[in-house]
Amino acid sequence: MKILQLGKFYPVEGGVEKVMYDLMTGLSESGVVCDMLCASNINGGRTMVINDYARLMICRAWMKKAATMISPEMILLLHKICRRYDIVHVHHPDPMACLALFLSGYKGKVVVHWHSDICKQKMLLKFYIPLQKWLLRRADVIIGTTPIYLEESPYLRGMSWKFACLPIGVDAMSSTPEKVESVKRSFGGRKIVFSLGRLVAYKGYCYLVDAARYLSDDFVVLIGGMGDLKDELQRQIDRLGLNEKVKLLGFVPDELLSAYYEACDLFCLSSVQKTEAFGIVQVEAMSFGKPVVATLIPHSGVSWVNEHGVSGLNVQSKDSEALADAIMKITNDRKVYQTYSRNAFERYRNMFTKKKMVDRCIKIYQDLMDRKK
Repeated sequence: MKILQLGKFYPVEGGVEKVMYDLMTGLSESGVVCDMLCASNINGGRTMVINDYARLMICRAWMKKAATMISPEMILLLHKICRRYDIVHVHHPDPMACLALFLSGYKGKVVVHWHSDICKQKMLLKFYIPLQKWLLRRADVIIGTTPIYLEESPYLRGMSWKFACLPIGVDAMSSTPEKVESVKRSFGGRKIVFSLGRLVAYKGYCYLVDAARYLSDDFVVLIGGMGDLKDELQRQIDRLGLNEKVKLLGFVPDELLSAYYEACDLFCLSSVQKTEAFGIVQVEAMSFGKPVVATLIPHSGVSWVNEHGVSGLNVQSKDSEALADAIMKITNDRKVYQTYSRNAFERYRNMFTKKKMVDRCIKIYQDLMDRKK
């Protein structure tokens, strides 16, 4: 088989791009030819050889608008190379990739990876809907990261015969004992609640900051990431007098990320909108055996990833007191905490490793290729 991953931009910054890149590397390491085509308005116009079975092709983009790279070069290049591939695996949402496929003349198999509905750009969605409908009709298989999102997306109704569930998997990060101890010392041995993500509205960080008011002084809440709401969140922290209990870490480099996951006692995902469709950060935390407190977001798969009462607790979104209560329920009893910790790691190992994701993806491809043409 020869596969092309088609979609988001490079370098890897978010969940969709990470899944694309991990599938490319994982499939190629398993002996499947798998290239990746994306766009960049910073370092486009080049091809990187990843290994003997994979190339990363980065097209030039004019600009980034509404979370989409505007790249005529992607259209031209896909038209030129698409016939080399048995399957084009399109990662949605990405209107540019969809348009490129539409104009490519490609006649082979198409897999659509439905990471999320388009939730934010309501006005632009009205113009994109006809192309999105074409993409779903064109798809031979529609992949979802959780069964909930596949079942409850209004755009996928009546297409269940095309569905395949492919939970996102990640490699376990390396342990860094010295860095872990440094993080713990920095916060005086207090219980660490860690969260990580872009500082934007749908992440619900204002509720996590507010939740710190209900936690005792032996807790500290650490929020890693950058975004437009950084100053607003800091003003909230200042206004509530929480400077000793809530810290905005800013950008956390890769070499420190595992230390924060390993040093924390618990991970909290406070998101409030179904833009948060899966929550890869939950899985990363589970890989270190960390219990998770997450939110119940209608039509999202977040609460499916974090199994309530097993790997952690799920509470109503936009409820600061409920977040704090769940954090304390898990951490205030050592035996209870150890059970959640053990279950979190087992859930990661059984469901969310990169190998399981890659193996399942290969099976989806093989089943598709075995169908009668």
